[in-house]
Amino acid sequence: MSKEILIKPIISEKSEFISENLGQYCFMVNKAANKIEIKKEVENKYGVTVDSVNTLIMPKKARSRNTKSGILKGAVSSYKKAIVTLADGEEIDLFGDI
Repeated sequence: MSKEILIKPIISEKSEFISENLGQYCFMVNKAANKIEIKKEVENKYGVTVDSVNTLIMPKKARSRNTKSGILKGAVSSYKKAIVTLADGEEIDLFGDI
């Protein structure tokens, strides 16, 4: 059984800032994936050289919203995030030709 390692790139103001200024990219990854697997997957998928991988597990967050029938409570699931640092001069084009 093969597991999907890279789930999706994380697009936010902070991730855009670090990708432009520091050459680092954020990805949501499988919780069971380790740094070596993440490095190999990014290098194979995007054709770049990875210097380092930092991982962190984002905790779940409680959310509530107001509706006509009252307050609905729920949660956003926890997930594992990988911050990948690329070699100097390399970049990943996450948006393609938009």
